[in-house]
Amino acid sequence: MISVLVVDDTILYRKSVSDILTTIPDVRVVGTAPNGKIALSRIALLKPDLVTLDVEMPEMNGIEVLQEARKAGLGCSFLMVSALTKQGAELSLRALELGALDVVPKPDGEVITRDDFTLDLRTKVEALARRGEIHKILSRGGHPQDQRGPVSPDGVSDRGVEPRTRPIGSINPGRAGSPTQKPEVLAIGVSTGGPAALMDLIPALPADLPVPVVIVQHMPPLFTASLAKSLEGRGKLPVKEGENGEVVRPGVVYIAPGGSHMRVDLGADAITKIIRITSDPPENNCRPSVDYLFRSVARHFYGRALAVVMTGMGEDGARGAGEIQKAGGEILVQDEDTSVVWGMPGAVVQRGFADGVYPLPALAQEITKRIL
Repeated sequence: MISVLVVDDTILYRKSVSDILTTIPDVRVVGTAPNGKIALSRIALLKPDLVTLDVEMPEMNGIEVLQEARKAGLGCSFLMVSALTKQGAELSLRALELGALDVVPKPDGEVITRDDFTLDLRTKVEALARRGEIHKILSRGGHPQDQRGPVSPDGVSDRGVEPRTRPIGSINPGRAGSPTQKPEVLAIGVSTGGPAALMDLIPALPADLPVPVVIVQHMPPLFTASLAKSLEGRGKLPVKEGENGEVVRPGVVYIAPGGSHMRVDLGADAITKIIRITSDPPENNCRPSVDYLFRSVARHFYGRALAVVMTGMGEDGARGAGEIQKAGGEILVQDEDTSVVWGMPGAVVQRGFADGVYPLPALAQEITKRIL
């Protein structure tokens, strides 16, 4: 059971978020707060496991609450709830830099519907609740695999997680060996907990990286533009949202625009690689989809691709990882302990497609070792 404090300056959202959370098993709403100052006092008093925190509030916004909570040593997790605006996106990315786990965009009636908001909030809190239970089991000296129940789509059972199929850092025993060709592209798929993970990974890549980087991060419009700006400001590589028809260049990081698919395609000369942005139907209930991107990478960088699947719920990216591996590429995944949710990377491991499983701090070094 995890306890949640709901913070929003509008009574409508305090009630709406509370009503959604009360329908989730093992989640208990212990209180609400209408502004940041009251939120801090209630966090100290109620000691919730999780705080759903409005980004834009008068007197003290969500960023200021996060900063003060960290200074005071208030040990709870934060899930940001943000308006789908440029300012909301920028503040949300700042919150993720400060340690917030993820962001749920508020409905705007067009891009994000109320049903979208409900589903997004439910799935993220459910995943975080399961994650909390896993840590409680481990802290008691047991192991989640000893208490497994039916497995959910994100690889987490009702009472724990599926065991790893191979140790951290090992190579897939079903393959003859590591790819013999140097990768010519780095493809990354990531979702829940991803912005913070990317803020660790991308700045750690070298300035002389000789391959393009293509990324799908599950996010709505506006948020991916802010993410690209933030990543570029922290690292050594240029980072941008992919644009339809642009040539793919080495040493540039391309992020799929929120709400659209991105794939790699051939240019008019049938040699040059270009970016394609489409509004094709969602895959795995996602647009952008990791599988969509990875399939194109497998096709156009046959045997010369390195793919990385990082923290995220669901299974998006698992089938595409299989396509890249089948074409002779290599697949690395983020390990369970450093993932907010081990759904996407766990699905790759469970299907036998992972060539290596590494903690987040080691991924950049492993990537660089294979590319340079």
